[in-house]
Amino acid sequence: MKLPRRNFLHLTAGAAALPAMPRFAWAQTYPARPVRLIEGFGAGGAGDIVARLIGQSLSERLGQSFVIENRSGAASNIATEAVVRASPDGYTLLLITTANALNATMFKLNFDFIHDIAPVASIVRVPYVMEVHPSVPAKTVAEFIAYAKANPGKINLASAGIGSGTHVAGEMFKTMADLDLLHVPYRGAQVFPALLAGEVQVYFGPLLSSIAYIRAGNLRPLAVTTTTRSQILPDVPVVSETVPGYEASAWFGLGAPKNTPVEIIERLNTEVNASIADPKFQARLANLGGAVLAGSPADFGKLISDETKKWGKVIVAANIKPQ
Repeated sequence: MKLPRRNFLHLTAGAAALPAMPRFAWAQTYPARPVRLIEGFGAGGAGDIVARLIGQSLSERLGQSFVIENRSGAASNIATEAVVRASPDGYTLLLITTANALNATMFKLNFDFIHDIAPVASIVRVPYVMEVHPSVPAKTVAEFIAYAKANPGKINLASAGIGSGTHVAGEMFKTMADLDLLHVPYRGAQVFPALLAGEVQVYFGPLLSSIAYIRAGNLRPLAVTTTTRSQILPDVPVVSETVPGYEASAWFGLGAPKNTPVEIIERLNTEVNASIADPKFQARLANLGGAVLAGSPADFGKLISDETKKWGKVIVAANIKPQ
């Protein structure tokens, strides 16, 4: 039987629309069951705190539980690979952090992070703070640079581990200020007892974990590492006022396995942006020293790409190798 041309075109157009309709309907009903949000540094850390804040907000907005799953180890690579291998259905998400940008150069991985994880939404940016032991006479970044140049190789630069964000932030400062500082790595939070005891003199520490020591007068802040001042340390300048072009920060966002339907990614992005626009949510982030980081999936993808290239250059130039 030969169909009239108009009927034939109508049928073919309807057939072409069939695959899209279930996907759209799927996105409209998403999520229909609890969603896993995997983070890679363990309970109580900055990543866990951010994951729980955004997970709670998304649960309230979408009417399904967002269950935080802590999979620490291998500088968050275990958590990342778990999401890379997960089904791309929107029910397994990754809390992406600055560590993912560092690990792309630091490690020989079984996956290509930028290719295998789809960016969903950025959430927050948190500065590091350049802080010194009270025995250091410098009160400003300029005074510290002068002090370090007068004492080459005698000042210990602490980090929370080789290849960590605290390490590369310090290495970039060393390079840009042309200083000879001795790097001394510690295991995570063990850096603070050493810094408080004066075993090391300077540390580019996360503001979240440093603020209590600063407020107690145990450590002296010289500057924050973002391009703008922190709301919780408004009188502390930024490093770039003395070292032009310097910027370092920890940032967090959500990712999903590649091939996750774009409709689900867009829905999640919309809900994350609505969450972080809420004044109460912003106040909770501000208490952590963070500033909201709104944007599209493409915006977040560009941030990840730019940061991966930036820190890759620092890691190669400083010849940083994994432990």
